[in-house]
Amino acid sequence: MAYPSSSSCQPLANPVSIISSHFCAPYPIDLAIIRKVLTISDGNFVVTDINGNIVFKVKGAFLSVHDRRVLLDGAGNPIVTLKQKLMSAHDRWQVFKGDSTDSSDLLFSAKRSSMFQLKTKLDVFLANNTKEEVCDFKVKGSWLERSCVVYAGESSTIVAQMHKKHTVESILIGKDKFMVTVYPNIDYAFVVALIVILDGINKENSSGSGGDFDFLGGIN
Repeated sequence: MAYPSSSSCQPLANPVSIISSHFCAPYPIDLAIIRKVLTISDGNFVVTDINGNIVFKVKGAFLSVHDRRVLLDGAGNPIVTLKQKLMSAHDRWQVFKGDSTDSSDLLFSAKRSSMFQLKTKLDVFLANNTKEEVCDFKVKGSWLERSCVVYAGESSTIVAQMHKKHTVESILIGKDKFMVTVYPNIDYAFVVALIVILDGINKENSSGSGGDFDFLGGIN
């Protein structure tokens, strides 16, 4: 159970359920994303509510042919599977129901707005938006500073925003922690999945190509 945020956010008129209506709340949700930056094995992400209760976990196969990650609930049940699409010029990721990677179970996909960018810009398309002429959601900001904002389509309507909390302790214990506030009536599992994709794209860039940032705060 995720607990309400202390922030005051204007709710959208209708709930926006991408993964499940179970993850939509009529109040803003604050989540803490804790990344074990020195870990290569699975279990690299933990997402908690403001009371420290685990809401989601992320496990991934980073040494496989393509990057594949699974978002689990607090009990370890798969919610969605995130898979990087091979031979994709814009770092396209696809998100499927449960532990499936079947095209019939596709929920949404996300890709960089352009091949070369210094600031984070992602276009998000729901599965039924096959023409992809206009994105359904957009992510903008700075991944280095963990200050990305999620917007509804091409509008200025904010549905979630993340912000970094640097502490000496987090650096010493090899953890990267930041907060995300999900606005009322927005699927917060969907927002967490977007953050996992952001990490995947920037992790890849930090190890080779692209002009983005790595997770430890260095500029390539």
